[in-house]
Amino acid sequence: MPWGKPAGVPCVQLLPDLRCALFGKPERPAFCASLRPTAEMCGRDREEALAGLGALERATRPGG
Repeated sequence: MPWGKPAGVPCVQLLPDLRCALFGKPERPAFCASLRPTAEMCGRDREEALAGLGALERATRPGG
């Protein structure tokens, strides 16, 4: 996604089983490669993780 990923839109590299299609590949964006998830970011389950990521996207949205 050369111009960024809008909040609430899944990454185009997300596979049906929710894995990254570019993980470990040189073409993986630097932002993704530098992301270091923490227990707080991941939550106790997928629902908490998605809620936390949604909040992060809203907080870092341009103009938001």
